[in-house]
Amino acid sequence: MKRKKKKIYIIINPVSGTKSKKGLPEKTMMLDPHDFDVHMFMTGYEGHASQIARDAVDNNIDYVIAVGGDGTINEVARVLVDTDVIFGIIPSGSGNGLARDLHIPMDHKKAIEIIKQNNVKQIDYGIANDNIFFCTCGVGFDAEVSEKVLNQSSRGKLMYAKSMIDVFYNFKPQKYKVTTSDTTFNEEAFLVTCANASQYGNDSFIAPHADIQDGKMNIAILKPLSVLNVPQTAIQLMSKNIENNSKLVEIITSEVLIEREKEGVMHLDGSAIQTGKEISVRIVNKGLNVLVPLEVPKTGFNAQSFFTNITRWI
Repeated sequence: MKRKKKKIYIIINPVSGTKSKKGLPEKTMMLDPHDFDVHMFMTGYEGHASQIARDAVDNNIDYVIAVGGDGTINEVARVLVDTDVIFGIIPSGSGNGLARDLHIPMDHKKAIEIIKQNNVKQIDYGIANDNIFFCTCGVGFDAEVSEKVLNQSSRGKLMYAKSMIDVFYNFKPQKYKVTTSDTTFNEEAFLVTCANASQYGNDSFIAPHADIQDGKMNIAILKPLSVLNVPQTAIQLMSKNIENNSKLVEIITSEVLIEREKEGVMHLDGSAIQTGKEISVRIVNKGLNVLVPLEVPKTGFNAQSFFTNITRWI
């Protein structure tokens, strides 16, 4: 009996992140043409990736693979939620938060091998004022950094480090009221992050114990930081020890209302958008089918990654 081919759309953002996409079409030849019917698309404008993903849903495509950073991942995956289409990632961004949380290799060839394995996991997604996210959303310092990064012509760790320093020295904490069914936080904060996944990206873990399948988010609230607090906080983020920070308040819930003093910027998976004083966030349990490795690699302290990424904070 003739095998039924899996239909695949591969959506490539040619300008995302810092990693070259050169040679990627040739690498996809690793996918056996007897098993896979592959169609490749290059995005040309904002929203193009979402349009291709919508076409994939309409055409009953089996897999849609996004090649890009967290912004591209979000643009494609938000169209695929609550459908039967299976989503895959070939990481090519600066942070690669969702890929890292799902243990997808940064190496393109290894990421393509995961497509061949056909191991599917159902993950949660979040909705913040009708905007879908998969890793994190939030307000405060991180949101202002995301907004500043949007206006930069280049990407990379040095650019992020400079943006963070520039924002920090002009940053003023704001008072937030964070309300869940069980508790209320009503104080000034450096940031309020709703984490569906464990990290922002670049192995910066704002919620190390967040589970992307549990139907809940880990809300990380950092109270105002001084210059002296920054080095310790940076080390704790990169070493998965932020829960030991005396400035941290963590709340685990499926729904939250965040109220702030004035409208402004919010970040969603690293992208910045403008929104109002009130932000309603909820988690949808297991709403996206994603290709993940058959075996999760053992994780431990990665000295090279730690000392490289620490430059983002200090």
